[in-house]
Amino acid sequence: MVLMPNKKRYIGLETRITTRGIVAVPCYLIFANNNLIKEVNVQNPVIAEVTRGGIVESRHTGAFCVVDGEGRVLKSAGDIEAPVFPRSAIKAFQCVPLIESGAADRFGFSEEELALACASHNGEAEHVHVARSMLKKAENKEDQYECGAHWPIEIEAHHQAVKDGGKALRIHNSCSGKHAGMLALARQLGADPKGYVKIDHPVQRAIAKAIAGYCDVDVAKLAWGIDGCSVPTWAFPLRNIALGFARLTETPAGIRITAAVRNHPFMVAGTGRFGTRLMQAVPRAFIKGGAEGVYCGCVPHAGLGIAVKCDDGAGRAAETAMAEVLASLDVWTEDEKQKLTELTKSELTNWNKLNVGEIHAVI
Repeated sequence: MVLMPNKKRYIGLETRITTRGIVAVPCYLIFANNNLIKEVNVQNPVIAEVTRGGIVESRHTGAFCVVDGEGRVLKSAGDIEAPVFPRSAIKAFQCVPLIESGAADRFGFSEEELALACASHNGEAEHVHVARSMLKKAENKEDQYECGAHWPIEIEAHHQAVKDGGKALRIHNSCSGKHAGMLALARQLGADPKGYVKIDHPVQRAIAKAIAGYCDVDVAKLAWGIDGCSVPTWAFPLRNIALGFARLTETPAGIRITAAVRNHPFMVAGTGRFGTRLMQAVPRAFIKGGAEGVYCGCVPHAGLGIAVKCDDGAGRAAETAMAEVLASLDVWTEDEKQKLTELTKSELTNWNKLNVGEIHAVI
């Protein structure tokens, strides 16, 4: 069963000027018996606001949905059928073949290492250490990475790397854990690791199969592009993305992955990062962010999947919106709900550390 309606064709975004400012409106063509019968526009609501001096300075529009393992939409707002690139938010699905192939067990990957395989990490010393451990266990080397090099994201780690006389390395790449997992998967599959980032490589074919199975999409028919770390990324609806995350709570591989990340939230992001902070505060939640304003996750004990997309790509809006969606669910203790609510807004300060406003969710 593919959840996308087979008579509804997404044709793009239309920019409109409204009382809320400029908004992007998804547009569809509806067909019956191959005949065009109408055009439909869905306007995404504001999901977060930025205030300064007691008034709203900026607004972010977007969409979200909450889905159970049967595909039932329990809560949503905005257009959840338009295709979006989930980017790094779906690294858990990219990790599934690492487990199902037997590679994780063969190479003795720990929970920390599985968490790093799902990470967009800061490149801090702990992240680098675990990534190198993964490479060593699978008898791979840093020069086999095809993810590109950049300095550590976390400022102190960046400064330390400079002080040590080093340079930007591929092991610093925020996706180096995922790529260590992909190299291990290539070895497990008996495939030449060279070109493991290419869409037709056995590693990426295994990942595409996992995405198709969890999210009920025909990957061969999806638009796709190249992610920041050079692997393929496919575009598909929020409803299908949320379905996939709900199903992570049901399968042995998904349960193992989400448990590893929840038990080691520092590995998935790092110092000061929203995903790490939320899972440290509420360990029963699983979340993962992606570039361009995407946040996804699941509630393992309730079997629910969640997907959020901010239209303008603002991560700050997707973060607060994700916290608000989670807090709105009647699946938490009072303490958990309070901690989630605290994350639905964040203080904005200037260089003098003065409070100048806040960003808060408005879902």
